[in-house]
Amino acid sequence: MAIRALFPTLILHESLTRPGWPAFNQSLADECSSLALSDGAGRRWSSRHYLGGYTSYGSLDRLHLLSSLFDRLRRRIDPYVRKFATSLHYDLRSRALAMTDCWANVMPAGVAHSMHLHPTSFISGTYYAAVPRGAGALKFEDPRLSRHMAAPPRRADAPEAFRSFVGVPAKPGDLVLFESWLRHEVPPARFSGERISISFNYAWTLKTGIRKSRP
Repeated sequence: MAIRALFPTLILHESLTRPGWPAFNQSLADECSSLALSDGAGRRWSSRHYLGGYTSYGSLDRLHLLSSLFDRLRRRIDPYVRKFATSLHYDLRSRALAMTDCWANVMPAGVAHSMHLHPTSFISGTYYAAVPRGAGALKFEDPRLSRHMAAPPRRADAPEAFRSFVGVPAKPGDLVLFESWLRHEVPPARFSGERISISFNYAWTLKTGIRKSRP
């Protein structure tokens, strides 16, 4: 019997820890925490859309253009985005990839980020600056779920690739990349401290200009 696997959904999960990383990562975490205290517009936006937590998405969503520290992170991420796009077999000839959006997230215990995707983007991802023990994993949804119709439930021992939802736990220094159409969420969890992450989008460029991507 010949069975083929079609239409794969790929995730890149990589650690960016290198010599000198702890100081760099601590600086990123401190900068995100500072933004959570000083960004009044972001706190007001978060109170309506990110209850109990903080995100700069509604106020400062291009941090890589405003801060040399976040631009250093962008330079570390760029090669992995290129590698991921190549693994997806996209035609990148005469095309360059560029980060278009970058924002900070600070999530205390109990805060959730409901299921969503990033429309008009190409590749999206998250870098984790601080992940307390017990903090929630990034949870992905099978993109075919709404079309399963009368399918029976999967077995409890089904391989990861066949599950309806897959959680990707992360630790400080981890990078997770995914195609922007893939729905994902951060469920609430009980832990001590704050989960600090930096999210971003990438687009591709041609000689005629950039195709802007927004989440």
